[in-house]
Amino acid sequence: MSELDLHEQEQVDAFKAWWKENGNWVIGLVLVGALAFAGNQFWRNHQASQAAEAAKLYGEVLQQAESRDAQRIGDAAAALASRYGGSAYAPRAQLLAAQASLQARDLARAKGQLQWVIEHADEAALQHAARLKLASILLDERQYDAALQQLDSKHPASFEGLYADLKGDVLLAMGRKAEARAAYHLALDKTGAQSAYRNLLQLKLDGLGSTQ
Repeated sequence: MSELDLHEQEQVDAFKAWWKENGNWVIGLVLVGALAFAGNQFWRNHQASQAAEAAKLYGEVLQQAESRDAQRIGDAAAALASRYGGSAYAPRAQLLAAQASLQARDLARAKGQLQWVIEHADEAALQHAARLKLASILLDERQYDAALQQLDSKHPASFEGLYADLKGDVLLAMGRKAEARAAYHLALDKTGAQSAYRNLLQLKLDGLGSTQ
């Protein structure tokens, strides 16, 4: 019995020595693991809370949109962008606000709202929708070079027809008919055979005639 007690005591002494040398390291690992888990849970809860708040503010934007008051819609969209600019709701709100600003003929504010979407939206479709609308405004303002600069931006094949069509409009406004015709042909080639949009493109080409 005494030998067993002695053996157990040796084990206890050995563990005490090991713990004295390594205990702080083990405690540190446990704490790091606990903090990491707690941090992950906090971040998930925080993200869910942020998304809920962003959705609530987007609801306010939609509510303001019913009033057709461009100032109120723009202010609500700006509040959402400033607090939750990284959310999926913010660029959509800015697009709604830009449309309201255009209807109110507040082109300066519309351009700013569209530029925000171009710079901050995570979804390419929203960015390109904003860029095309911005280029259209610049065309109306006869800022042709600025419009072409927007339309020369890299874009996916799915947007090729829309970009080429608008580019044709800008080139035609600049008197560059041959280049406009080429752009319309490209737009026609990139537009689905069943799309009614082809009729408009064909009308533009017919209006230019067959010669340069």
